[in-house]
Amino acid sequence: MRVTVSPSPGDEIDGAWWPHSGLLARELPALVDALRPVLGEIVDIALNWSANAGAPVLKPLSSGSMSMLGWNDRRQRLVLAVGRTAQARLLVVPHSTTPALGRIVLRRAASMALSADDLNNPILETADCVLRAAKAESVVWRALPGALAADSSAV
Repeated sequence: MRVTVSPSPGDEIDGAWWPHSGLLARELPALVDALRPVLGEIVDIALNWSANAGAPVLKPLSSGSMSMLGWNDRRQRLVLAVGRTAQARLLVVPHSTTPALGRIVLRRAASMALSADDLNNPILETADCVLRAAKAESVVWRALPGALAADSSAV
């Protein structure tokens, strides 16, 4: 299971989930199982996208220009997992993301330390830009009236 959660959830982004495929419904039970120790029994899951929304594509670039990434014209996908003891907002990392970028996004999203190699990796800038976009999306989603219902899909 490729999921990270901050030890103290409550921020705009508390971690990330990197599914192995585009079939999220098949992987959701494993996500719920992985989140149970941190959040308690999961009582609700909300998504900030609809079934017909295109997924962002995360690709690292050698230049710093985020306008060429292809992900910035689509909203970052977020999952709100509500447990009995806590809740967490997770960035959904597209399954096709490169291993190096996916690993760094997972760690950064949960405020986990990075290795020296990761800190010197040029894709760190890409990961940080993705997280800034996800945090901005989370703020917008949180501000919507009826945050779990408006513009989201409850599972």
